[in-house]
Amino acid sequence: MPSPIQIQECKTAAERLKFIQFWWEPYKGNPYWVPPLVNERQEFLDPARNPYFEHGRAAYFLATRGGEPAGTISAHINDKHNEFHEENIGFFGFFECINDYGVAEALFQAASDWCKSQGVTAIRGPASFSSNDDGYGCLIQGFDDPPRIYMPYNPPYYPQFADRFGFQKAMDLFAYALDTNVYAENGMPPKLLRVVEKMRKRMGITFRTVDMSRFDEEVKSVKRVYNSAWEKNWGFVPMTDAEFDHLAAGLKQIVDPRVALIAEKDGQFVGFSLSLPDVNEPLLAARPSSNPNPIVANLAMARLMWHWKVARKITWLRNFAMGVVKEYRAQGIGPMFYYETAKAALAIGYKHGEMSWILENNMMMNRDIQALGGQVYKTYRLYQKPL
Repeated sequence: MPSPIQIQECKTAAERLKFIQFWWEPYKGNPYWVPPLVNERQEFLDPARNPYFEHGRAAYFLATRGGEPAGTISAHINDKHNEFHEENIGFFGFFECINDYGVAEALFQAASDWCKSQGVTAIRGPASFSSNDDGYGCLIQGFDDPPRIYMPYNPPYYPQFADRFGFQKAMDLFAYALDTNVYAENGMPPKLLRVVEKMRKRMGITFRTVDMSRFDEEVKSVKRVYNSAWEKNWGFVPMTDAEFDHLAAGLKQIVDPRVALIAEKDGQFVGFSLSLPDVNEPLLAARPSSNPNPIVANLAMARLMWHWKVARKITWLRNFAMGVVKEYRAQGIGPMFYYETAKAALAIGYKHGEMSWILENNMMMNRDIQALGGQVYKTYRLYQKPL
């Protein structure tokens, strides 16, 4: 008879470290999982260092069996989400588990009980902590490929466990793949070229790359349009100034300005498109360990930088975010951004592009991406269950 399962809430920094270190266990021998940097995850989970906690709260749970760690889950309440969407729900995230449904059930129940104790009427996830963060959605299709930057990965048995516990589908998210060599061999799609040329003549829109010497000013322009551009999307939560600045500081370390574009009309900002080099490729090659020792962490960072900057292992580009000021929406600027990004990516040498994530009910974006030749190659699911 197996040992009973124990659930411990992780409240201290030392306990949160054990919470993080377990994540390596379910992926032993898995060539696709990209290990995180322990110190970065410690900061993310720390209420004193993550601006999410200015309007949200969370609890972290570690499952053990026979004294050995067997799984993790978070439960959290995002007050801004509930206010913005006029809902009363909680979330779960950071779900990692050995291949044992008994452990998964205990974790799901712990998260559900905590959310119910906070007075909410449903639980949704995985989400950690919002739609603006990585770890949003459970991979249900496309397990034989590493995730792109800021996209999650999980074993195939996770969605099976969620279904068995009684979670229902809330929304699916699509990731599209597009090889740039298709454009190199066949040229840009004629329809796209016609739209771009027509829009250029009619609207007088110009494009430029992000000026990294004026990064803070560029961020201010993007910030003005970001929340309004996404506000009608299912599940989106507007970012606070502190959250946006925190995100921008992280992105500054990895952005390739050659594929970070600004659209202007008569010298005035009208939109942006941000594509990111897939730093997960060199990170996977560097294989960070769960050891938080600074020497070990620095060695992992050195390996990451070598594979990134010297060996140049990055072949993928992910279209991360796009936004256009209200008065210029639905006028074709999106396809123009796609064209300019594809042209730049081809010149630089990126071989593949991912456009993600796209809500299944966002008909316009799905249609535009399919017109470019993009194909859904991964699907992620948000689950929900009443409490």
